[in-house]
Amino acid sequence: MPAVPIVPQALDDLWRGPIDRLIRAPWFVRWATRFPLTRPIARRRARDLFDLTAGFVYSQILSACVELRLFEHIADQPKTADQLALLMGLDRKACETLVHAACVLDLASRRAGGRYGLGRLGAALVANPGVEAMIRHHALFYRDLGDPVGLLKDADTPTALSGYWAYATAGERKALGEDRVGEYSALMAASQSFVAGEVLDAYPLSRHRCLLDLGGGEGAFVCAAAARAPQLTFKLFDLPAVAARAEKRFAAEGLSGRATAHGGDFLTDSLPQGADIVSLVRVIHDHEDANAMAILAAARRCLPPDGTLLLAEPMSDTPGAERMGDAYFAFYLLAMKSGRPRSSGQLRSMLSAAGFGRIRVLSTASRLAGRVLVAGVN
Repeated sequence: MPAVPIVPQALDDLWRGPIDRLIRAPWFVRWATRFPLTRPIARRRARDLFDLTAGFVYSQILSACVELRLFEHIADQPKTADQLALLMGLDRKACETLVHAACVLDLASRRAGGRYGLGRLGAALVANPGVEAMIRHHALFYRDLGDPVGLLKDADTPTALSGYWAYATAGERKALGEDRVGEYSALMAASQSFVAGEVLDAYPLSRHRCLLDLGGGEGAFVCAAAARAPQLTFKLFDLPAVAARAEKRFAAEGLSGRATAHGGDFLTDSLPQGADIVSLVRVIHDHEDANAMAILAAARRCLPPDGTLLLAEPMSDTPGAERMGDAYFAFYLLAMKSGRPRSSGQLRSMLSAAGFGRIRVLSTASRLAGRVLVAGVN
């Protein structure tokens, strides 16, 4: 959570109470919308409130654009509504409804000759293919959010996301087969594309010799790191069926001589030895505190005295990305039935308790990857 100034409760109530009563008074709202100096603020807050109310509609417009491949159709050459209607299988009215909505959301833009091209956000989406995979995946998340109060009150009823992320709630994790891990492994690999680069920019690996990627999925982060650091060798540890997918990827990428994948459960099994740096990329926030501590302790045990831990994930106190941590990921993990977003301070405390020291917090360029913690072995 963002840091809150420590103010005595009585003093806080003394000055905040009258302000709260004032800004919700009908006469003040009417005055603020008319007075020249407060009008821009009042309008902005009204717009922000409407955007929160309409947020689901906006996200569904985005989903329709992805499903109908609008961005693909206009990426290289702007097209007219008639051309797009034919390509997307819509009638003219439905096509115009979609593209006009996409334009006001900055996903598309109007061009000369009655044509439509990419908007700024549409161009950003095309530049990051993993985002499209996440948008398609959100259909499951929205199913769980259909009853948000029920989700908050009922911790026991299975959800669509808890079934999707099979490792989060499975009793015997190592027994999960390809049919249970394939879809989520592919999603993580696709979405890793816009995370790995930022993590590696924040912490170059040039001084290390061998990296062990814990919970590394099918090897997307290892492949990105291998392209940046040709001197490195790699080990990857994940559930057996996931590790098998990583082995195939390493072979396809020509990394079989530099990277090996090991199958097991990092909550119960010994980890491979020999690495001088261990990476945990978007792993710890998926787990409750006891399991998260077990993972950190296992990472500490497999590192040498001069070893380094690299931990990267969305954090609840990331400046400029607070909504991502305390709103989006908080509810996503609630629906997943495992884990929670943590602040950098909470993670620092957990790292210290697991035997790490010299902990540094690094920022990433766009904050999509959250932040990076780097720690040494005490």
